[in-house]
Amino acid sequence: MASLVPPPRLSPEADGCAQWYARELGWDTAGTSPVRLPTGLRFDVLDLPAAAGHAVLRRVGRTGPVALAGRRMWLLVAAGSADELPGLLTWLEWGGITLDLTATGVGGHIAAPVPPGRTGCPPGAARWLRPPEPGRAVEPLLPASAGVGTRGGDAPDLVRLVDAAATECQRARLAHARTHLRAGRPGDQPLAFS
Repeated sequence: MASLVPPPRLSPEADGCAQWYARELGWDTAGTSPVRLPTGLRFDVLDLPAAAGHAVLRRVGRTGPVALAGRRMWLLVAAGSADELPGLLTWLEWGGITLDLTATGVGGHIAAPVPPGRTGCPPGAARWLRPPEPGRAVEPLLPASAGVGTRGGDAPDLVRLVDAAATECQRARLAHARTHLRAGRPGDQPLAFS
């Protein structure tokens, strides 16, 4: 007879976080420390430097939920968008340029941002800048392309969001390179001009 092993116990903070995501949003979670949100089910994530992300938010306006994780920003986009990113970048003529812009989709995850209104979060913990609304389906609000699941014009446009993100990532990269050149240090990436 096999012995039953109880599941690992979550810390009170992690348990409260996981319960908030399940109860308020209906989202699955994984892991215990940190609690993780699987990508590719309800949403994918565009991951870019926070400085570039803030510039994108000023330019684009309407987006889905947005989280800040240290020096990175996560923009939630429609599930399936991660697969579209390489083709979109090529179509938008960003192909071949090294950008600090990635997408996480099926099989991936992000650390669950601290639920809104919670205090006492550990330093560096991901937090929501534009949180999902409890009790409201997030999928119709996520940036999507026509081939990935647009909902009759309700969702912000994925193509515009990716183009703005690529532009701001390139601007941040060039600013970083200029700073290093002025300081007399070679940048860690060659400059690309088109």
